[in-house]
Amino acid sequence: MLSKGDLTDGEWAVLEPLLPRSNNRCGRWRDHRQVINGIIYRLGTGCQWRELPERFGP
Repeated sequence: MLSKGDLTDGEWAVLEPLLPRSNNRCGRWRDHRQVINGIIYRLGTGCQWRELPERFGP
């Protein structure tokens, strides 16, 4: 479910190929889309990292 400010599927389709992929040597990465949406939320609201809603993960 998209919330206000989250990346649309079209925006994500443009951005996803530019991001690194896991090579299984460095452990598992968090979902890039979730992290980027958290960054966008933080920049838009000015909240601190620890105040992000739980939908953006720990």
